[in-house]
Amino acid sequence: MSYRSFYKDGFCISTEKARLDIKAIHHFLSTEAYWSLNIPMSRVEEAIEHSLNFGLYFREKQIGFARVISDFSCIAYVGDVYVLPEFRGKGLSKWLMQTIMSYPELQGLRRWILSTADAHGLYKQFGWVPVSNPERWMEVHCREVYK
Repeated sequence: MSYRSFYKDGFCISTEKARLDIKAIHHFLSTEAYWSLNIPMSRVEEAIEHSLNFGLYFREKQIGFARVISDFSCIAYVGDVYVLPEFRGKGLSKWLMQTIMSYPELQGLRRWILSTADAHGLYKQFGWVPVSNPERWMEVHCREVYK
C-alpha cells in the first residue's frame, strides 16, 4: 500500500511509516496515555509495523498519532489516538479522524471499533455510538501487561 499525505493550515497527516518519530510516539504512549502506560518500545515498534499509521506533524515535528488495525475488507480498529496537549483545541483531532474515516482503503467496511474513556464527544461527530448488544461482545483485557 502506498502512503498518502494531507495538508491543512501548516499541519500534515502522513501514512508514511518512515516518517514516524517512533521514540516520540513511545514516549507519549508509555508516559501519558492512560491505555498504554509503561508499554515497552518493542511493543510500540511491532504495533506500528502491523498497522496503518497516521502521523500528525507540525513543521516536521510529530505532534499526534493514530493507527488502524484492519483486514481492509470487513473491520477496522482505531487505536492509540492522541494529539500533544500544546496542540489541542485547534481541530486537529477532528481532522485526524476525518482523514482516517475517509481513507480510500478503509471504505466499505462493515464494522469500525475503538475504546475510549474520555473522547466520546469527538467520535460521536463521526457517527460512532456505544456498542449495540454489548452482551454479545467479549474481551480478554490484561490491564497489567506492561508492568
